[in-house]
Amino acid sequence: MNFKYLFSSIFIFLFSVFMFAQELEIETKITNPSKNINDGKITVKVLNGKPPYNYKWSKQETPQSSDCASGLVEGISYSVTITDAEGRTLTNSAKVEASSIAEHFNGTFKPIVDALGSVLFWDPFAALGIYDPIVYADMKYVFAPGWTSDTENKFTLEKWFFEDGAQIKQGDKIAVIDRGADGKTNVEATTDGKLKHLVKEGEFIFNPENPEDLIETNAHLFAQIEYDNPVPLTHPNGDTKKNAIPFIVIWLIFGAAFFTIRLGFINFRGFKHSLQLASGKYDEPDAPGRITHFQALATAVSATVGLGNIAGVAIAITLGGAGATFWMIVAGLLGMSSKFVECTLGVKYRFINKEGRIFGGPMNYLKYGLEKRNLGKLGKFLAGFFAILGIGASFGGGNMFQANQSFEILSSQIPMLAGNGPWFGVFMMVLVGVVIIGGINSIAQVTGKVVPIMAGIYVLGALIVIGINIENIGPAFSAIYDGAFNADALKGGFIGVLVVGFQRAAFSNEAGVGSAAIAHSAAKTNHPPSEGFVALLEPFIDTVVVCTLTALVLIFTGKHEITDADVTGAELTSMAFGSVISWFPYVLAAAVFLFAFSTMISWSYYGMRSWTYIFGKSKRSELIYKIIFLFFIVLGASVSLGAVLDFSDMMILAMSFPNIIGLYILIGEVKKDVKKYNKKLKKGELYVKAK
Repeated sequence: MNFKYLFSSIFIFLFSVFMFAQELEIETKITNPSKNINDGKITVKVLNGKPPYNYKWSKQETPQSSDCASGLVEGISYSVTITDAEGRTLTNSAKVEASSIAEHFNGTFKPIVDALGSVLFWDPFAALGIYDPIVYADMKYVFAPGWTSDTENKFTLEKWFFEDGAQIKQGDKIAVIDRGADGKTNVEATTDGKLKHLVKEGEFIFNPENPEDLIETNAHLFAQIEYDNPVPLTHPNGDTKKNAIPFIVIWLIFGAAFFTIRLGFINFRGFKHSLQLASGKYDEPDAPGRITHFQALATAVSATVGLGNIAGVAIAITLGGAGATFWMIVAGLLGMSSKFVECTLGVKYRFINKEGRIFGGPMNYLKYGLEKRNLGKLGKFLAGFFAILGIGASFGGGNMFQANQSFEILSSQIPMLAGNGPWFGVFMMVLVGVVIIGGINSIAQVTGKVVPIMAGIYVLGALIVIGINIENIGPAFSAIYDGAFNADALKGGFIGVLVVGFQRAAFSNEAGVGSAAIAHSAAKTNHPPSEGFVALLEPFIDTVVVCTLTALVLIFTGKHEITDADVTGAELTSMAFGSVISWFPYVLAAAVFLFAFSTMISWSYYGMRSWTYIFGKSKRSELIYKIIFLFFIVLGASVSLGAVLDFSDMMILAMSFPNIIGLYILIGEVKKDVKKYNKKLKKGELYVKAK
């Protein structure tokens, strides 16, 4: 009996150990539902172990409670770590195989985009340990349940169950809220801590008839629970949230601030004179060049004013709240100085051949300007590097992205366009081809007419929306100021809001990128600084005026408080306009088309000048580039290449690396030229157009 008992005990023990030590087993289901990109799906089923299971996916947007990750990039591996209730874990990786050409392109370029992003968005301050990039929350925010940004119900705090300052535990009932037509509800504490009342009993939490409630950030917030210790915020998959200060943003903003100080705040001092130049007061009919100051300005503005002002601003407000508007304006004002420097140099180092064709831009001043300073090898390298980036950027961010997004927005308003991307691309290709085959004169004539019209329509629409909601002006500017300097952790804190504002402005106005110097190098002038003065208006128009108006439309209409992840970008901006002017989304769609059209024809010129720098300045070389450029319009409208477009867009930002290095080296030369120019201006030695 003892032997049998011992044997049974050993068997039970070994069996229990074996069962407990048994690894988790899973069954993986991989789905690729269509030929469209980024719609892959991976589902895992645990075959043993003890539930509940925790799923930690490599895709940050996937919750830890989900056994399925969707919206995946085809051709890219994703991992999931599964943990059961007894602590057993299993890590598995899977990949949704690409099937269509678009999916193969997207999957191939995604790692390249990530690699480029790791450079452009690297955070040197965090790497050096200067600050902690982790986003902490000092308190838990308690919001009124069932609230939406467009609700018509009044939310009233009927009763508190705990005194202000009381220590509470997770699950405690803390208040009763009357939600009008939706009835009353009890609110429970979602964490342990000290309760802080933000609304008194009997007072409104949210009243849709009160303009301040419509504008105020987190208008449905009625209580806070202070943590005993700050708690790191996390993504849905459990990864800790971090605020990065991207290197590319530092590079652009530091350069802009340096040029502003070095030139004695020329962005403010020279503003009046820049308006005089743009108006044609100092146009020199016999000066070398092909286009007027205003046409050069319109061409350059047409390349920057576009989807970034409509969709980009909405993204900035969604991520950073109303406070991001303030930092966009600051970045725009500083960027005026960068534009001044690069466009002054663009004219100074341009080359005009016997046929009158002009070749200018960063390629010239990087090569010849640095050569004058015995830095010829560095100059050739920077110029060549810039030209390569410029070609790629023109095909992608300046072409395919514009065609793709304009088709998406127009087809959402005009259902008959859906599924006809190639034909839309052909139509746009013909329009763009008619213009760019004519060269810079043709481009300047079109942009000189299209840009003022489309900008005027957009600005007028924004002013109407703001005017109708003018009673919200106080709360709106209060929300912008408070959000800029007192941002809470929900919007990334102070650093998060600042970075979002600076980043979107830098993406939009391209100050420091060097692209505008190519257009301005064709201006008729004998004085390079004159074109610098004209150019400094671009960031002001693009960011300080147009971007700010978009932000104000979102804030004045209260749409900046929309939290639906499916509504963002241009759709959110369209919704804000449509809430006041029902038919304006159609006008906005047309404006987006014109913005995209003008951006493409301007970037065709930028890309062509980069192309001819590398492949020669012959007409045959230019024609080859134009044909390739037109082909990419059809391609961009036909397929969604995802990462390819992101990569091309990043190349525009990467152009700032070689460009700003050259600007630092040549800034002393620019300052001397400005002094000479100002002396002539004061003495009346500049040509003045007769009235």
